[in-house]
Amino acid sequence: MRESNPEGDYYTVSVGMAAPRSVYACDPDRSRGRLFQEPPSKTRSPFRRDCDRVIHSTAFRRLKHKTQVFVFHEGDHYRTRLTHSLEVAQIARALARQLGLDEDLTETLALAHDLGHPPFGHAGERALDVCLQAHGGFNHNAQSLRVVTSLEHRYPEFDGLNLTWESLEGIVKHNGPLSEPNDMAAASYRRRGIPVGISDYNRIHDLELSSFASLEAQVAAIADDIAYDTHDIDDGVRAGLFSVDDLKIMPLTAQMIAEIGERYPDLDDDRRGAELVREIISYLIGAVVTEARSRLQAARPQSVNDVRNYGEALITFPAEAAHAEGEIKSFLKTRMYRHPRVMKVMGEAEQIVFDLFGRYQKTPGDLPPEWLPHDGRESEAERARRIGNFIAGMTDRFALTEHQRLFDSTPDMR
Repeated sequence: MRESNPEGDYYTVSVGMAAPRSVYACDPDRSRGRLFQEPPSKTRSPFRRDCDRVIHSTAFRRLKHKTQVFVFHEGDHYRTRLTHSLEVAQIARALARQLGLDEDLTETLALAHDLGHPPFGHAGERALDVCLQAHGGFNHNAQSLRVVTSLEHRYPEFDGLNLTWESLEGIVKHNGPLSEPNDMAAASYRRRGIPVGISDYNRIHDLELSSFASLEAQVAAIADDIAYDTHDIDDGVRAGLFSVDDLKIMPLTAQMIAEIGERYPDLDDDRRGAELVREIISYLIGAVVTEARSRLQAARPQSVNDVRNYGEALITFPAEAAHAEGEIKSFLKTRMYRHPRVMKVMGEAEQIVFDLFGRYQKTPGDLPPEWLPHDGRESEAERARRIGNFIAGMTDRFALTEHQRLFDSTPDMR
């Protein structure tokens, strides 16, 4: 793994044996526990148990048929929410191992971070947000919290997965605090307020929304950035939206492509793209590890609570890597996410969600019996949120099947 030096080369970080557990790592033996008390597992730590519960959840299996960028029927080799989550977990574990963090908690948060995403990727999220605008909107982090605290029905004594406090904290706060110490919404939530699913839950189980999350959660968040930056390059090349040579517009990837060409002058475009993706992942992981070690040495946290109360994130990209990563995001936004082919399909996806939501509001009997209120009485907000929960749990395939059942014509989405 390569590490930046004054000559401007990449990053090289030793990736041999795992670092010993750090004093600032989350310790499963000191977990704050679960909302509903349970006997401890005889064979697994609390965080390993959390991870296993996520893996065995219905919501995790559904990620197999939820869009990352390309709808499932566009090809078998494109990423889905499931394969994306697995790639995030792999990168997050690599980072956690180097920094002496708890790998089980890190993996839990990486695998759980997208459980609340609706069908059709960000298009489905945008559409549901519009549909629920009068009732607090839709936020996929809040929906992930709903999934693991109420929507999964697998255990006899409680709804949800009854994850540890540390896992719930990481799901909610992996992108930073949601509120100020005076309980005012943090700057990024000031306009719309803290998502209702999070604020409601926090009243019964305080996740300390004004502090930063653990390093394990911060690692999972930055691993998410690394994973989707790189695998979207791979998928974009595979889809023919751009070529490997188009990426020469950015200094970092131009240098990497030139070096790949020197080492492998006759390599085909698919293999060049795969090699480039590996180089970018190695560069970004190395950059994060080096920057984290530097920040941790300066901050000298002696516990996970020191991390939470430090006042800023300790897991970030250094300036040079942050600039390069930002350029990759800008390139993908222009050449992939806003490509006419992708925009056309995503526009059709949004309309499918609008259609389904409107139909279920108008004709509640079209919902499955288990999704109808038991006593037939509920407020308008409760009905809208229930419909939103049902649609958010759909796979792309099920949403299309439902639309075909309820409407005369359904977009081809190709």
